[in-house]
Formats: sequence, C-alpha cells, structure tokens
Amino acid sequence: MNRRFFEPEPEPPGARRAGSATNKVSPSRIITVHKNPIYGDFTSIQDAIHSLPTINLVRVVIKVHAGLYTKKKLVEKVEIPPLKSYVTIEGAGADATVVQWGDTAQSQPLGTYGSATFAVNSPFFIAKNITFKNTAPVPEPGAVGKQAVAFRISADTAVLVGCKFLGAQDTLYDQLGRHYYRDCYIEGSVDFIFGSGLSLFENCHVHAIASRVGAVTAQGRSSILDESGFSFVKCKVTGSGALYLGRAWGPFSRVVFSYTYMDNIIIPKGWYNWGDPSREIPTLPLFLDLYKSRGGPTDAVGCVMCERSIIFILFHNHILKCMCDGANRKTARN
Repeated sequence: MNRRFFEPEPEPPGARRAGSATNKVSPSRIITVHKNPIYGDFTSIQDAIHSLPTINLVRVVIKVHAGLYTKKKLVEKVEIPPLKSYVTIEGAGADATVVQWGDTAQSQPLGTYGSATFAVNSPFFIAKNITFKNTAPVPEPGAVGKQAVAFRISADTAVLVGCKFLGAQDTLYDQLGRHYYRDCYIEGSVDFIFGSGLSLFENCHVHAIASRVGAVTAQGRSSILDESGFSFVKCKVTGSGALYLGRAWGPFSRVVFSYTYMDNIIIPKGWYNWGDPSREIPTLPLFLDLYKSRGGPTDAVGCVMCERSIIFILFHNHILKCMCDGANRKTARN
C-alpha cells in the first residue's frame, strides 16, 4: 500500500525563514521502501520521492530495504527534482540495496545528462550504503554515444558515504556543486568520474575496468576563475588496462591525488590533453598533481609534478574551506 505524505502544519509567522530547513541532519520523517508492499510505505524509490511536498524544507530519510530496484515494468528511473531538498537515501548496505538501469547517451533524447540511473537536482542531499549502477557494457574504444551514467549530482552540498557507483564510460557525473564522498567504491572504464563539481573523495576505492586504455577523471573546469576541481585523499586506484589519471575535459581542468595508492597500470604521463595541445601550455593553470602518492609508476608521474606540492596544499585547503565556510554561512543565515 502506498501512502502519500503531506506537508506538516504551518508554523507561526516568524518561526522560520522561507527557504530554510528547521532540521538539516535529524529526520522529521522517515519513509520506508520495500519490494513487498506489506513491509514498506512504497515499493519504489521514485514513488517515495513523489510523495514529498513540491517544496520540501525538512530532512526526510528514505530507508530502502535490501533488493534490486529496476522498475523495468514501469519504465522509470529515479530523479529528485530541484525543490525537493534535504533528502537522505539510506540503503541496507551497498551490496544489498542496488538501484540499476541501462540507458546510454544514444538511447534517450537528453544524451549523457539523461542517461543517469539516479539523478539528484536538489541541494543538501545525503546517500548512505547503497549502490547506483548503470548496466550498459564497456564500450569499444572510440565508440560513439555509449556514455552511461550511474549517478548524476547537479546541485550543491551533498554527502555520499559507503556507496558504490558501478558503470563503464561516465559512471559518476559530478556535474556541479560541492560534494563529499567517503568510503565509496567507484568503477568504470573511461572518464568514469567527470564533471565540473568542487568535490573531495576521501578513503575511496577507484577501480578501472578498461579493456585497453582508460581514464579515471575528466574534470571540466572552464576558466581561471572557476573554483571547481577534484581532490582524492587517502584513496586507492586499481584495475585493468592502461590508465590515465585524468583527461583535460575543460581547458583549466584540475585534479589532485594525495596519499593515494595506485596499481601499476598508470600511464607515466599521467594525463591526456584531449587532443588540444594548448592545454599543455605551462602557464595555464591546468594540472593533475600527485602528492605523497605511492604504488605503480607514480614516481615517474610525480617527478614532473613534485615542484607543485604547494599547489596541492592550497587547493586541498581551498576545497575544505569552500565546503565548511559554505555550510557555516548557510547555518548563520538560518
């Protein structure tokens, strides 16, 4: 049985400001999703999201019980609209709760953007202990339209803990905003962590399944004023194929690996200029930096970058400052 959840009764005037949440972490309501309707409020994650108010201003936790959620019969994927903020998706364990779909960029009209199995368009999103998977197979090198996103985040201020992101080309679309990933597993073949977000990956396992040549990241920083970039701290990079750590999707792409173990699969140059020699001009602030990382040929890669350790320190602190200061500013306003 599916039950719709209505907005709470209005508070007295002045009790809270418009657009602010009275509770950012502790839930004001908990919704359960279970494959068996007897045990849950809903049988699909999307139905649970539909039940929320059009403008949601309270922390809602959607607990998804163990199971494979594909919704094949309803031809439905999961997407959180822009105004449904403060949503937490909590699985029963990344190996137990799996949301999967199989779209590619060529299988529907919105291309790579629309191929995502799970898409988040609202701020203050949290995910815990769940797997997001795109079942599209690993494409052959040079294949067109085979981008297949497992998870897309297109909003500010998100935290993802203990999650798995499984796919091939373009697995994790970190499109924009500030995001924190901890204890996550991310798998793919080419550009499988990409976008223009300002994101920190801590203690994550990045695993390549490239058959020949692959790339971990494709960061899209577009200008010198763009604050975006990816920072990997205390992570490990494993897998198959010959692997670039990054491809310069944007002319000012910025990616940092620190205290990270890497299998002996890294192409010594470390990064690829996306066929644009201008992106190799030393004066451009495009860089892939290694700081106290180990394993594989990281010494060969790092020897070119070793003079830029200070850049790593500044950029890593910049990410933390942007995340923390942003949270403090929002708290102060509320």
